[in-house]
Amino acid sequence: MQLLQQHETRSFRVLVLLLVLCVAAFAALFAVSALSGKKQTPVITERCVAVVGGAEYWLTLEQAANASIISGVAVARGLPPRAVSIALATALQESGLRNVNYGDDAGPDSRGLFQQRPSQGWGSEEQVMDPAYAATAFYNGLEQVPGYLELPITEAAQAVQRSAFPDAYAKHEGPARAFASALTGQTPTALSCTLRAPVESADPAVSAAAVEEIYGPLNGSVLGPLYLADVEGAYGWSVAQWFVANAKTLGIESVAYDGRTWHRGTAVWTESDAVPGQVAVTAFSLPAE
Repeated sequence: MQLLQQHETRSFRVLVLLLVLCVAAFAALFAVSALSGKKQTPVITERCVAVVGGAEYWLTLEQAANASIISGVAVARGLPPRAVSIALATALQESGLRNVNYGDDAGPDSRGLFQQRPSQGWGSEEQVMDPAYAATAFYNGLEQVPGYLELPITEAAQAVQRSAFPDAYAKHEGPARAFASALTGQTPTALSCTLRAPVESADPAVSAAAVEEIYGPLNGSVLGPLYLADVEGAYGWSVAQWFVANAKTLGIESVAYDGRTWHRGTAVWTESDAVPGQVAVTAFSLPAE
């Protein structure tokens, strides 16, 4: 019995000693860091934020880019923002707004943003994996729903998707409405993205081709590092915020429209001399060596 007590005492002392050493090591590291006077470079979390009506929601860059395609397709065909809210809530539930190339047990051949099934007539697998095609197919179905603009999001989405969990769409209504309002241009400067610096120069002609693939011809022109798109009103804000949502992949440095400019460095919209009726997109360029 005495030997057991002595063993337990030694074990306890060893445990206490190890704890003291850990605390001392942590304190030493903290002291060295403080004395060095060096600040750690903060990690920039890349994301896009929509602020509408005092509420703030965020998406990853991948999600925001997909949301901009879903919205841009609707704007190009003249659909109201409510249609975009329904579509975004649906895609958030079905795929997390990611263009996934797999389905689940309920729909093993489901694919894409809306988990559309080729076996159910939505198109080929290649087609439903194209975000613009998938959004167009969804809107085609939505427009067949009588009075869909007056229906709750859950009912409108379910009428198109016929999901096994129809009530699940409701939990995405907040972010869906906020990003729809921003990306359709109903709320100017509502969308902003925080990005790291790009690693290579960008071509403004690539931006021109990308936006016109979604919106169609915008009477745009490329002038040096600038792409200028002739658009007005809410349509112009839709295009401007589309560029912000895609600034990472397109290598965009700034977007200016109607007295406001978003800049990659500040990640916010600020007052500027940007003219109405024209979205000005500046491509990122590395300084000359």
